[in-house]
Amino acid sequence: MEAAEKKEISVEDEAVDKNIFKDCSKIAFYRRQKHQLSRRSTYQALLDSVTTGKDSTKFHIINETTKVPLLAEVYGIEGNIFRLKINEETPLKPRYEVPDVLTIKPSTVRLISCSRDAGSLVLADGKGDLKCRITANPFKIDLVSEEEIVMSINSLDQLYFEHLQIPLKQRSTKENKEDTSVDASQEDQEDLGLWEEKFGKFVDVKVNGPASIGLDFSLHGFEHLYGIPQHAESHQLKNTSDGDAYRLYNLDVYGYKIHDKMGIYGSVPYLLAHKLGRTLGIFWLNASETLVEINTEPAVKYTLTQMGPVAAKQKIRCRTDVHWMSESGIIDVFLLTGPTPSDIFKQYSYLTGTQAMPPLFSLGYHQCRWNYEDEQDVKAVDAGFDEHDIPYDVMWLDIEHTEGKRYFTWDKKRFPNPKRMQELLRSKKRKLVVISDPHIKIDPDYSVYAKAKEQGFFVRNHEGGDFEGVCWPGLSSYLDFTNPKVREWYSGLFTFSAYQGSTDILYIWNDMNEPSVFRGPELTMQKNAVHHGNWEHRELHNIYGFYQHMATAEGLIQRSEGKERPFVLTRSFFAGSQKYGAVWTGDNTAEWSYLKISIPMLLTLSITGITFCGADVGGFIGNPEAELLVRWYQAGAYQPFFRGHATMKTKRREPWLFGEEYTQLIREAIRQRYALLPYWYFLFYCAHVAAEPVMRPLWIEFPEELDTFGVEDEYMLGSALLVHPVTEPKATTVDVFLPGSNEVWYDSKTFAHWEGACTVKIPVALDTIPVFQRGGSIVPIKTTIGKSTGYMSDSPYGLRVALSTKGSAMGEFYLDDGHSFQYLHQKQFLHRKFSFLAGVLINSCADKRGHYPSKCVVEQIFVQGLKKQPSSVTTHSSDGKEEPVAFTYCAKMSTLRLEKLSLNIGTDWEVHIR
Repeated sequence: MEAAEKKEISVEDEAVDKNIFKDCSKIAFYRRQKHQLSRRSTYQALLDSVTTGKDSTKFHIINETTKVPLLAEVYGIEGNIFRLKINEETPLKPRYEVPDVLTIKPSTVRLISCSRDAGSLVLADGKGDLKCRITANPFKIDLVSEEEIVMSINSLDQLYFEHLQIPLKQRSTKENKEDTSVDASQEDQEDLGLWEEKFGKFVDVKVNGPASIGLDFSLHGFEHLYGIPQHAESHQLKNTSDGDAYRLYNLDVYGYKIHDKMGIYGSVPYLLAHKLGRTLGIFWLNASETLVEINTEPAVKYTLTQMGPVAAKQKIRCRTDVHWMSESGIIDVFLLTGPTPSDIFKQYSYLTGTQAMPPLFSLGYHQCRWNYEDEQDVKAVDAGFDEHDIPYDVMWLDIEHTEGKRYFTWDKKRFPNPKRMQELLRSKKRKLVVISDPHIKIDPDYSVYAKAKEQGFFVRNHEGGDFEGVCWPGLSSYLDFTNPKVREWYSGLFTFSAYQGSTDILYIWNDMNEPSVFRGPELTMQKNAVHHGNWEHRELHNIYGFYQHMATAEGLIQRSEGKERPFVLTRSFFAGSQKYGAVWTGDNTAEWSYLKISIPMLLTLSITGITFCGADVGGFIGNPEAELLVRWYQAGAYQPFFRGHATMKTKRREPWLFGEEYTQLIREAIRQRYALLPYWYFLFYCAHVAAEPVMRPLWIEFPEELDTFGVEDEYMLGSALLVHPVTEPKATTVDVFLPGSNEVWYDSKTFAHWEGACTVKIPVALDTIPVFQRGGSIVPIKTTIGKSTGYMSDSPYGLRVALSTKGSAMGEFYLDDGHSFQYLHQKQFLHRKFSFLAGVLINSCADKRGHYPSKCVVEQIFVQGLKKQPSSVTTHSSDGKEEPVAFTYCAKMSTLRLEKLSLNIGTDWEVHIR
C-alpha cells in the first residue's frame, strides 16, 4: 500500500482547521499589486497606433516605467455589450485565454470613430446611444450612455500587467542585469512570491515568474452591487476597504464559515450593479485565482421628492469602484450595458448560455444521505415515503455504493443487484442518482484507471509524471477534463455497456471537483500541475469542475442517443455551468444561520445564470432539531433544487423519524412543492428560453423601488409568488415587506390581502410558510398529488387567479413530455396564455409553433380579489358551446371558487363571470 494511503481517509480530511486556507495577506499576487500600485505607475494609450478592423479597434498601451507595450482591443457586441481585451503585444509564449465558456463566437457590431483628437478617441455602435471614450494620458475608458458616464475603466490607474519572463536558470548574467521588470531585492522577491510562493509546507514554483493582471472599474451613481458567487455572504456585495477582498478560487471547505469572503466551491466572475434607471454587468473572463475589491463612496441621502431627473443627477455623486485582480491569463472583460435587469440576463446568456431545460422529475423532491447502506436500506426508505404518503422522485447514493470508491462500480456485498434496485424505483416512477468524482483510484486492476493511465488522460505533475493526490479512495490521479479527448472518453463511460449495472433511470452527481485534494495546498491541486496543451493548473483552476460537469451531461445525452435530457448536479462550477445542470451550496451545517444564509447564496447564483440551485435541506453537517428541519423543508420546497442530505455519522432524518406532528408538517411542505410543479416547470422554461431567473431578488421585479435593493430574507418565484421563509427558532411572527405601491398581495394560506409598499407583521405557526400571490397573476397548479411526478402527468389542473387593483390578471402555462428533447427538435410542446379581464377568463395559445396533445383538464378555478358576487358563471368552448357552472362566492374574503370543471388545458375556451 502507498505511504500516503496508510493513514486512513475519513471525513476528518475535509473537516479541517480553517488556517489551511489563505486570506488575502497570504496571496502573493495581491501583495504585489497593492505594493506596486502604491507607487502609481501609469499607462498611456498610443492613439496614433489605432487600427480599426472588421471586428475590433486595436491600439497600444505603454507603461511609463517599463516601456513594455500592451495590445488593447475594443469590440462592440450585438445587444449592447462591449468587450475589452488587453494582452502582451509579444508574450514569451501565449497567455491563457479561457475557451469553451462562450457559447458561440459573439457577433460583433462595427464601432465607428465619431470623434478623435490627439488626446482622445470616441467609438460608437451603429445606433450611437452608447459610446466608448478612450483617453490617452493617463489611459482611461469611459462608457457613455445618453451623454451620461455610467462606467469608467482605469480611472484609478489600477491597470496592472506582469509580463512573462525567461526562467532565471536560462538567463545570461547580462540579461539579469538588464531586467527592469523585477525591481526587488532577494528578500522582497521572496515576500512578493515572484518565482516561488511559500504557504505552510508547500512551495509553488513559477516557471515564467509572476503573471498577474488587474484593472479597476468605477460605476457612477451605483451603490448596490451583486454577484461573483460563491460566498457564504449577503446578496448585496459589501465594501471590502476594511477587510479581505472577495476571493474567487474553487475550494472544498467543509462546514464553511458564513459571512465570509473566502472562496468556496464555485466561481462566476460576473458582477451586476443596479441603480434607479439602469443595471450594468461586468463579466471578467478569467479562470485563474481572482480577487475582487469593492469600495463605495458615500451616497447622497434619498428623499421621496427626489425621484425625478434631479435624483438621477444627484446620484452621479455616489460611485462604487470595483478592482479585479487575477493571478494569470489576460484581461478579457465584457461590459453589459443593460439597461434593465432582463436585458442584462439576456446579454449574459447570449455569452454563456441559458439554464438547461431540466427533466420534470428533477424538480420534485430528492432524498440523499452519505450513505444509504445497501439495497435493503434503499428499499426501506423508498417504502417509508409511500407508507407515510410523502411524494418524492429521486433516491441518491453517495461514495459508499462503489467498490472501494472506484466510480462506475458497485459494492458487490451492499449492492449485488443494482438493476433490480433500479427496477423497483422505476415501478414507482422514480429515479436514482449516483456519485462520480474526478479522482480515480490508483489501481492497475481498476479498468477506468488502467485505460486512463494508458492513454495519458490524467493531469500531470510539473516533472511530467501523473499527478497523484489523496482523496476518498486513497492515492488517486485526476482526470484532465480540460482535454477534449478525455471528456469524450469520460462521456463514453456512461453507456449502458460500459457502466455495468446502470439503467436509463440512473443520473449523476459530480462532487469533489474543485478539485479536492486532501493534504494538498488549501485542500486542492498544486498550481504548477500540468494540463492538456501544457497549461499550468493555475491558469484554469476555476474551470476544472465546469469541464467535468460538461463531460458528464454530454455522456448522459449520448447514452440516450441524443433523445433524453440529462440531470447532473455539480458542486464546483464556473460561468456557463447552467448549460449542464444544477448546483448546490455544498457542505452546510444544521444551524439556523445556515438556513438563513442559503437564501442570499441562492439569489446570487440565480442572477448570475445558475438558476437551478439549492441548499442541502436540514444542513449536511450535524443533527437538526425537529423545528429547524421543518423550517428547512418549508424553505427548500420553494427553492429551485430541493434535496435533503446528511453526512456520515449523523442521526437518520428521513421525514417520518421525528414523530407524527413533524411528519405531517414536512409532508405538507413537500406536497405544496408538488402542487406547484406546473408553475415551476413554466418558470424553468422561461429560464431556458429567455434567461429569466426562477428565484429572483425583489429588485429584479421592482427595479425602480429603492426599498427592494437590499432585501435578502424574501424573494420572488417568477413574477407571481413572494416567499418569506421562516429562519428564526420559535418564531411567532415575521415581518414581510410587500413591495409595489400599485400592487395588491394575497396570502396563499388565509387569502387575506394587503396593498403593496408596506411591511406586514404576519403571525406564523409551525405549519405556516409565508407565501403571497401578486395581484394580476394566474398560477397553474396540480389539484391532486401523486407518489412522484410520474404519477401526476395526467392529473387535473387548477388555476389560482389573483386580481390586480384594476381587476385583471395574466398567467402562462407550459407543457411537454417532461424528459426528451422533442420540445426542441420537433416542437412538441404546449404554451398557453391565461388572461382575466372584465370578468372573462380566456385560455389562448401563447406560441403557435408548439403542438403537444394533452388529455388534462382544468377542473378548478379559484379567483381572489373579486369584489362583487356574480349572478352567473358560464364556460364557452371554441365551438360556441355555452354551459352554466356552479360556484361558491365568499363575500368576506372576496373569493370565487369553481369546481368540477372539465376544460381541456390545451384548447381555447372562456369562462364568463357576470
